[in-house]
Amino acid sequence: MSAPEISFEFSAPRDDAARDKVLTVRDKLSTLDPEFFSVTYGAGGSTRDGTLQTVLALAESGTSTAPHLSFGGDDDGFIRELLSQYQSAGIRRIVALRGDVPSGTGPGSHIYADELVTFIRQETGDHFHIEVAAYPEVHPDSTSPNSDLAYFKQKVDAGADSAITQYFYNADAYFHYVDTVTALGVDIPIVPGIMPITNVDTLLRFSDKCGADIPRWISQHLMQYRDDKASLQSFTTDLVTSLCARLLEGGAPGLHFYTLNQSLPTLRIFRQLST
Repeated sequence: MSAPEISFEFSAPRDDAARDKVLTVRDKLSTLDPEFFSVTYGAGGSTRDGTLQTVLALAESGTSTAPHLSFGGDDDGFIRELLSQYQSAGIRRIVALRGDVPSGTGPGSHIYADELVTFIRQETGDHFHIEVAAYPEVHPDSTSPNSDLAYFKQKVDAGADSAITQYFYNADAYFHYVDTVTALGVDIPIVPGIMPITNVDTLLRFSDKCGADIPRWISQHLMQYRDDKASLQSFTTDLVTSLCARLLEGGAPGLHFYTLNQSLPTLRIFRQLST
């Protein structure tokens, strides 16, 4: 069995100071020998300039980088130009997402991620390794679990090479999801998305928006420790480390960390995983 692949996600910085911080965090996390770093795109490409500049800065320093990309409100020509820039910079991986259209703007001619995967393949052939999103606990906009599974298979059939899941804290949800899509004929690697916990209110807000379930026993502990930084750090590090260990022991092909542009929470988890 091959060694699990580790990757890290950055939120696209909106100014030079934030971009410098991302590069500093990259240096610290690079000690863990990740497969790649990804950089988010924002609703409708709302952080597209920060994404592009950060991706190019990472690539110039030899870091394997995967920009997130979505159609959002952009037309084919704009996305085609971005793909050309990424190719010229030596980028070989794209995270293709549906994304969100910014409020007050109308969608372009394309919306869904399977359309983006098809477009990338038509424009660039096999140049890019294409990652897509997977939702073990069902996408919040899906009408049913079955429709969500069917749509995931559409993305795979369109040409996706692998998938990264929404974060979760119930390993059984991941294993059930992998078993279910495998039965549907999906055979690409599905990498669990991991969210270290640093702020209770932020986690609850994110989870409510994206449909990630926080088991009651976890939420009760989080509320108990929300004003006790040391206890919160100890509990959440142990919690996420145990989740990672179980996922890897159960055969997950790797781990993708949503870093929120911080290094310490992830480094703590890795220190515990290695002991």
